[in-house]
Amino acid sequence: MAERFYSVSPEIFRLFPGYVRGVVIAEAVRNGPSPVELTEMLRQAEASLRDRLSLDRIAEEPRIAAWREAYRTFGAKPSEFRCSVEAMARRVLRNDPLPSINALVDIGNLLSLRHLLPVGGHAIDVLTGDIELRLARGDETFVAFGTSEVEHPLPGEVVFVEGKTVLTRRWTWRQANHTLTLPETTAVEFNVDGLPPVSAAEVEQTCAEAVALIGRFCGGETRVEMLTEQTPRIRLMG
Repeated sequence: MAERFYSVSPEIFRLFPGYVRGVVIAEAVRNGPSPVELTEMLRQAEASLRDRLSLDRIAEEPRIAAWREAYRTFGAKPSEFRCSVEAMARRVLRNDPLPSINALVDIGNLLSLRHLLPVGGHAIDVLTGDIELRLARGDETFVAFGTSEVEHPLPGEVVFVEGKTVLTRRWTWRQANHTLTLPETTAVEFNVDGLPPVSAAEVEQTCAEAVALIGRFCGGETRVEMLTEQTPRIRLMG
């Protein structure tokens, strides 16, 4: 298997001091429908969120406010483009249960709600190049999940890319079709994003919980890496 690398560009750390991205890499996993136990855990996380947060105060929650400010920094209106965890939380707080997609996707959603952090999974058994979180130049292409329309990110927008193929627009906003986690996925990486006031230690703890849940419900072999200003590049696979 050819080596693949994963990096975060220096501009991201310059613009967003204290940012860290935890990466959980899982290979030889068995994905598929979530067992009842995992679905029940997702419902418990929804109930817990409703107990501790209200819809009318969500924008004031420090973890959400940090992402709203980050979006403003790169020119995205947070009321128009909500980061993944805010969009998910708003849905739950409207008493609209999240659908059970498959075990790996449900694990990511469970952890997002439990920690109020963006946690997103990407299939890596479909990659042909290195991946990077960086600022867009504007010549990249993006095909959003569920569509066939080709879009181009705005220059300066934070994007997660494989070469010129955008895997996620606006950092944690919307994922592409290319690396969706499907029932047949056998290798995946989860991104756990932490902006202050979230600490690196909490990102690491969330990654540890992901490792435990993946092992419990999907098997395989997992490891955790941290992308930080001091360590902006890691080996992904191979």
